[in-house]
Amino acid sequence: MTTDRVNPPHLAPPAGFCHAVVASGSRVVFLAGQTALDGDGKVVGATLPEQFARALANLLAALAAAGGSPSDLARVTVYATDVGDYRAHAPRLGEIWREAAGRDYPAMAVVQVVRLWDAEALVEMDGFAVLP
Repeated sequence: MTTDRVNPPHLAPPAGFCHAVVASGSRVVFLAGQTALDGDGKVVGATLPEQFARALANLLAALAAAGGSPSDLARVTVYATDVGDYRAHAPRLGEIWREAAGRDYPAMAVVQVVRLWDAEALVEMDGFAVLP
């Protein structure tokens, strides 16, 4: 797969995302929403950073099982139950992202939602990747 990350100079400089990703490949992997569920289906982690780390690990595990890697991610949407809390933890969330997925950021959006499927969940991520 090839990706070109596009950040037009007339848009605000991106921090932790790309404005656009042009991806060329032969397979598209659609990734279901992942929360901080453990292998037994229980939400783990009491804080947003803890749950973010687990949800991201789950998303990347699903991607790896489909034959992909973090650099193949073209788009990720983050659903947070409290965007204010998300913004307050943004530096730590960025560190967690870079440790797990590197600096090849996909196009991203963060959306506040009233609640997620599991009432204890604070964050959910879904997305898609383009594989060679």
